[in-house]
Amino acid sequence: MTTILLVAERAQQGEISQASLQSVAAASGLSDAQITVAVTGEASGSASSLPVEKVVSISEISSGDSGIYEQATADVAALVASTNPDVVLFNKSDFGSVVGARLAFRTDSAFAADCTEISNASGSVSVTRPVYGGSALAEFEIASSPAFVPLRAGAYEPTSKTGSPSVETAAAGSADIRASVTDTVAEARDGVRLEDANFVVSGGRGLGGPEPFSVLTDLANALGGAVGASRAACDAGWIDHSHQVGLTGKSVSPDVYVAVGISGASQHMAGCSSSRAIVAINKDGDSNIFKEARFGVVGDWEKVLPSFLATVRELKA
Repeated sequence: MTTILLVAERAQQGEISQASLQSVAAASGLSDAQITVAVTGEASGSASSLPVEKVVSISEISSGDSGIYEQATADVAALVASTNPDVVLFNKSDFGSVVGARLAFRTDSAFAADCTEISNASGSVSVTRPVYGGSALAEFEIASSPAFVPLRAGAYEPTSKTGSPSVETAAAGSADIRASVTDTVAEARDGVRLEDANFVVSGGRGLGGPEPFSVLTDLANALGGAVGASRAACDAGWIDHSHQVGLTGKSVSPDVYVAVGISGASQHMAGCSSSRAIVAINKDGDSNIFKEARFGVVGDWEKVLPSFLATVRELKA
């Protein structure tokens, strides 16, 4: 039997996030798995009907702990100590990356970042994750226990199953709080988050400036998706770094990833290689992006995108 502690995150509406429901699906796919889900705050709504054995409520993430996660780390550490899981699953998010890495260090255990698959078919836990800047996938067998594993969003379909788990409330862990957030500035965001989008429209250096991103935004809105960008476009100041996709940015796994004026460097592909389909638009037919794309258009984006946008609007009318 493989025991799993899954640390779920909540969406803005308070329900379990789609990424966490994907992690539940990943855990449920393991052979003979016993799953406990930890949620912040009261285990109500979708949390109380997950297809798992147990749901444990831990402390809400306070405004002073947001982004630092000192108390959250202590709470999860206490759960790990009391449940002794084989695997601790997180989302690949700021929360999962920070808390998971801290706990792996403190327990001298394995931390496998940015995983796209988890399995125990061979009798031991193994994970698959991108290597060499996303140009290849490698499978690793994890010998230590517990293993701390953040799963990339979009790697699995969200679970639609329901259950009747037992619900408990865990005591807060003992934390040595050395820092707190005194003020935050909320990012203005319209529409879907980049990490959760089924359609992502990204622009790169080939756009030539910031103005074309308004066209990309129109296309993303028409598709019901989000706008991304390469590091070059972000570093040039054409769009905020919160839109950056790649090795040093965000990892996305949409159904369709539209890359406009992006050459396809390995550092960028590391953030979008798990997309179900990549559509490339670039006037350089020798760009590496065409080796990764399922569909490609060799041409000037200024001529291609208006027709693309018009067709999308016509089909959705």
